[in-house]
Amino acid sequence: MVPQTDATPAKKSRTRPAPSSETVKRLKSHLGVLSTTALKYLDQQLPWYRSLEPNERAALGLVAQKGISTFVTWYEDPSSTPSWVVTDMFGAAPTELTRSISLQKALGLLRTIVEVVESQVPDIAPEAEQSALREAVLRYSREVAFAAADVYARAAETRGAWDSRLEAHVVDAVLHGEGHDSLSSRLAAIGWKSQNNIRILVGTTPPSNSVTFISALRRLATRYSRDSLVSVLGERSVLMLSDTKFDEADLSRLTRFFGPGPLVYSPLAPTVKDMHQAAQAAIAGFTAARAWPQAPNPVGADDLWPERVFNGDPLARKDLLSQVYEPLQQASNGLLETLTSYLALGHSLEGTARELFVHANTVRYRLKRVSEVTGWDPLVARDAFVLQSALVVGRLAEFNA
Repeated sequence: MVPQTDATPAKKSRTRPAPSSETVKRLKSHLGVLSTTALKYLDQQLPWYRSLEPNERAALGLVAQKGISTFVTWYEDPSSTPSWVVTDMFGAAPTELTRSISLQKALGLLRTIVEVVESQVPDIAPEAEQSALREAVLRYSREVAFAAADVYARAAETRGAWDSRLEAHVVDAVLHGEGHDSLSSRLAAIGWKSQNNIRILVGTTPPSNSVTFISALRRLATRYSRDSLVSVLGERSVLMLSDTKFDEADLSRLTRFFGPGPLVYSPLAPTVKDMHQAAQAAIAGFTAARAWPQAPNPVGADDLWPERVFNGDPLARKDLLSQVYEPLQQASNGLLETLTSYLALGHSLEGTARELFVHANTVRYRLKRVSEVTGWDPLVARDAFVLQSALVVGRLAEFNA
């Protein structure tokens, strides 16, 4: 650092020169003219301003007038700093304006006000002070622009925190089976419009910043679904989608946003009132998924019926009964008997044929019918495991009836 000597000039002060009392007096006397001219400019130069609701136009007009009067107060004192304009100028505007008016439009409004003041400079200040007045206007407009950006950033942060709390309440209501009217009201509060075709996903919360994770997941979800909702529940995260525009296989696009471990998606909930059951299935599947290390990722909750039953999930037990065992029981051609023998004899077609005194082709036909009736193919190892689990659940249900 070079020490200051007599030969080293001191830094010039950046303090504005004090305006003359006459200029300040003329500024104050022009407040009404400036405000009226500013409102006229807003109406003429900004088409979006004319389309606003009357209360919104009034609020913006108040901001414009406050901005001009605040400039005069600041300009009168050269030693002051314009940092306080955040509260003084924008304090007059309701926070709802940040929702209906973008930051870009707000800055356009500020530019209009600056143009109005600059256009009046020759009528306000003598020629010797006009340059200083214009410089002060530009400096003030810069500070106000920064203040506006800060106001919008704070409003967005507040909305984000509030929306996250609302979404957490919705997820809690879904998981606890809250009544349809109450749940619909909560969904409407977060802007959820869909009433049909809802899918719920449960995965591991990533160890990284949860805010970044949520925002990234929301951006992707918005591209492929009509409505989306994200909530972090400790080590688990819940994603709700409606009217998805991609097949289940494409849900793999979402896995990279979650932490290590399974990502389980629920069966499609036809309506809002079915969301609770879909969420229960997804949560139960996520809890039991680690029992199937070779499971695809993401994996459907219905694909985890055996693991969920072994983990004590009554919903999976009910689904195995209603969607697998009972349809086989009601089918003709000895499907249940053939499947039982086939699984008991180590998946041997010939052994099953000898056991039942039928041709091997008859066994093949019946096993094909099992696949058509239940959606699970006995010739595929994993599907055979699901069918075996259904037989166990069904026999126990009959025994305990």
